[in-house]
Amino acid sequence: MAVCLVIQCLVVSILLRLLYLLERKNLISTTVTGATILLSFVLLVTLLGNLLQISLWAVLFLFFGEFGDFSTAFYHSVVNFSTLGYGDLVMSEARRLLGALEAVNGVLMFGLTTGVLFLILSELMKKSWEERAQKELPGAVQGDAGHKDH
Repeated sequence: MAVCLVIQCLVVSILLRLLYLLERKNLISTTVTGATILLSFVLLVTLLGNLLQISLWAVLFLFFGEFGDFSTAFYHSVVNFSTLGYGDLVMSEARRLLGALEAVNGVLMFGLTTGVLFLILSELMKKSWEERAQKELPGAVQGDAGHKDH
């Protein structure tokens, strides 16, 4: 679980750093198309991070001899990680707790992904509203710079 957390945090950190650099170069578009592309990219990258984690769980299941091949272990891992829990493949009593731990891990990782997507969407909306206010009010100050509420 700790390895999965590190992987997800690295993926999120790299994404946020990339987004920061894109924003500094004014390359992030708040149009519907731009926002869709950006959110799709972030979702795809975080999904790849999740698939890496699922693969690591599958390798762990193989290591313990729970399944005879990677594809079966991977399928079982996806079912656990996503908390789908079909129950068509069951691990031995000695190792069945691993499935539940993977499900907890999956919920946490999907929660982190959801939080990142929400953060990015919120920032896109804020930027879009600021751009529209700038167009509607010529000479308006962008953001809160130079503005104090008393």
